[in-house]
Amino acid sequence: MVDSLYNESNADLLNIEIKLLMEGVFLRYGYDFRNYSKAHIKRRVLHRLGISTLSSVSRLQDLVLRDREFFIEFLDDLSINVTEMFRDPEFFKSLREKIIPKLKTYPYFKIWVAGCSTGEEVYSLSILLKEEGLLERCQIYATDFSRKVLEIAKEGVYQKNIIEQFETNYRLSGGKGKLSDYYKSRYGSVIFEKELTNKIVFADHNLVTDTVFADVNLILCRNVLIYFEKSLQDKVIGLFCESLVPSGILCLGTKESIKFSMYEKLFEIIDEKSRIFKKRIG
Repeated sequence: MVDSLYNESNADLLNIEIKLLMEGVFLRYGYDFRNYSKAHIKRRVLHRLGISTLSSVSRLQDLVLRDREFFIEFLDDLSINVTEMFRDPEFFKSLREKIIPKLKTYPYFKIWVAGCSTGEEVYSLSILLKEEGLLERCQIYATDFSRKVLEIAKEGVYQKNIIEQFETNYRLSGGKGKLSDYYKSRYGSVIFEKELTNKIVFADHNLVTDTVFADVNLILCRNVLIYFEKSLQDKVIGLFCESLVPSGILCLGTKESIKFSMYEKLFEIIDEKSRIFKKRIG
């Protein structure tokens, strides 16, 4: 039904309806997806239509704007939840070798994991800090706009078969033990040690509409900016720049960069391949 309605000749109609839907979501609920990648939004909207009985984006918009419970469900469609533990092991190895020594010079420091999704990356970071003897010296803020994924992250409970796949990532990242040292198995699931969350504050924060979160020494926001259009990427990088203390570290995804952004000159490259940058002083 959806394919027949939005064929190639009606592509303009689809784009117009999606634009109106995103405008309506912003005006009604304050969530701003208007400068997200159009391809990403289109995929997610068509996915929702495909699993529903709705025949058009216009009908989807009517339900989204009138039914808050349905909007919360639709919000999960738009959130970016592609993550895994120690994703891109070379990044975590570089973080361990090039950034951890700097953090060890501080008596106390703060970290912001922006767009933390279901929490795999923030648990990876917590494990790394524990192994380096720094976990008790820091405060980690893990944020996302989706309250549903934040609840999953807070619980720290994941399917065992998924976690076991991450053991290789952990080893390649320079892990000093076994990933299983940090969780307990129970009924096909694993529960991470509560000690790992003692220094983590999970909080609702929207990179698009909210302001500076905190003055931090290190920011991880990996594989989020790729879903934003250029103007929104610049806005968010500016937010990170404001949030970092002088000489603070910004870590992006392997397909992301500050190159050609408005703030490029305010950073220097620490690791080009792993996308690790340092905020310049002054």
